[in-house]
Amino acid sequence: MRKTMLLAMALSGAAALGGCGATQQDRTVGGGAIGAVTGGLLGAAITGRPGGAIVGAVAGGVTGAAIGANTPGPDTPRCVRVRYDYNGNGYCAAYAPANAGY
Repeated sequence: MRKTMLLAMALSGAAALGGCGATQQDRTVGGGAIGAVTGGLLGAAITGRPGGAIVGAVAGGVTGAAIGANTPGPDTPRCVRVRYDYNGNGYCAAYAPANAGY
């Protein structure tokens, strides 16, 4: 039970911080660093071996970098009007200003 709680807390903390950064490169590096630290700590806690920590750090770093690279930044405009074409595919017809706050 303790390992499950530790895993849940570490993953929720990493997910909350994984997308921080102004540019895509910042979010990729930050996500990779947070994922590597979190994965290393979890690997060490779960297996109790240095090899587990290394595998956890590598897996967490790769996953964190991938998640960080694919998160939208603060300057990404938001779609405020969705329209549909004759096939039923949605597309954005109007965007909100980048820093509109909503």
